Amino acid sequence: MTLTVAFDLNRWMAAQLDAVERALDSWVSVDASADLDHHAPADLMAAMRYAVLDGGKRLRPLLVLAAFEAVSAGPGVPPAPRLEEVDEAARRGVALDSAAPEQAALRAACAVELIHAYSLVHDDMPCMDNDVLRRGKATVHVQFGEASALLAGDALQALAFELLTPELTVMSAQQQAHLCRLLSRAAGCTGMAGGQAIDLASVGLQLSEAQLQQMHRLKTGALLSASVMMGAACANIHSCATGALQEYGAAIGLAFQVVDDILDVTADSATLGKTAGKDAHSEKPTYVSLMGLNQASAFAKELLNQALAALKRSGLADVRALEALAFMVVQRSH
Repeated sequence: MTLTVAFDLNRWMAAQLDAVERALDSWVSVDASADLDHHAPADLMAAMRYAVLDGGKRLRPLLVLAAFEAVSAGPGVPPAPRLEEVDEAARRGVALDSAAPEQAALRAACAVELIHAYSLVHDDMPCMDNDVLRRGKATVHVQFGEASALLAGDALQALAFELLTPELTVMSAQQQAHLCRLLSRAAGCTGMAGGQAIDLASVGLQLSEAQLQQMHRLKTGALLSASVMMGAACANIHSCATGALQEYGAAIGLAFQVVDDILDVTADSATLGKTAGKDAHSEKPTYVSLMGLNQASAFAKELLNQALAALKRSGLADVRALEALAFMVVQRSH
């Protein structure tokens, strides 16, 4: 399979990731709230930064930014140094120029990544998956202790919603509420947390395909799908493509987990950056254990085709970034 339109994904990703990394480094910082009378404890912030910075594929932020570009047909996120200008304008109550939608998208991208990072910190703890390796380094509870890891996860979750509720000069109250609703539903009991609860309750059990699919649509797919919809919402444009984008997000959200299950049995820990073979060792139900390796691979390709078909139905003028990310999800090696 090849992309229908030539697109330099690496070049596009480099620009987006540079903006995201700079923004995360700025916002997950002891000095991020310099205008307040207090600062975050240094030890807590160290654990938060360890959990967020210098690692991860950043797929969720990339989906936010790709969907934003597709809906708005805009030039994309501006260079990160502009963040200081925007935040200063917000503090002084100065009206922003046309960069405001791009800044909303960048905030949404970082908020989604903070929620993802918090979930990994908590999932790796002994009371959950009890893992010691994440993103090629020791997990947060191994590095900082269980209590600090728990608090770091809590603080990252709170910070995500703080990013989505800036001064009204950056985002309107209506947009803030919409983005918070999308993210909270994806992260809560009918999304990621609910999926994790099902996962923990399913250890040692044999689930049907429908049950396994429901678990992963919540645990993994909900946040990936929400990333797409949050990016579209940041464009400040009503789009008839909403249904198609929801289908795209659902398809790649499930495809990501199918490929994760495949890589758990075909790749090593060094490649994955996390413990390989953990699912089988923990007797967790996976697509490989249910379908077998070949059928699981075929299912991932089927989901890719569903995602690409949804993009074609969207009617959006430029979906190359979303298309390329769908291929990346299914064809990745880690």
